[in-house]
Amino acid sequence: MSKSIWTPWIVANEHNREVYLVVDDFGSLGRAWRGSGVGDTGLETVVRDLLEGQYCNPVRVAGFNVAEGWCRDVSAEVAHELQKRCSDQMRELPSFLQEFVRRHAGKATPR
Repeated sequence: MSKSIWTPWIVANEHNREVYLVVDDFGSLGRAWRGSGVGDTGLETVVRDLLEGQYCNPVRVAGFNVAEGWCRDVSAEVAHELQKRCSDQMRELPSFLQEFVRRHAGKATPR
């Protein structure tokens, strides 16, 4: 009897799409990848959601593109983008993002 191995696609029917996922820290409950709808995993949406406080305590942001065959930690680039957006909007970095930015902003130069 043959066994079918089926794996659901995270990137449904979009063959060349960059996806960004956030690891959130829930304290004593642990850390988890935050779930999002397929259309809500773009970099712009993730940055906006971070600024709006949609994550409890963001730890890391991973980006990947299945079609191009890459996956990497993009936390430093996201931290720089958060700083830039707040500066452009002449607002303070929200307190719930300060630790994330402190941890990652010095790790890489922005693109």
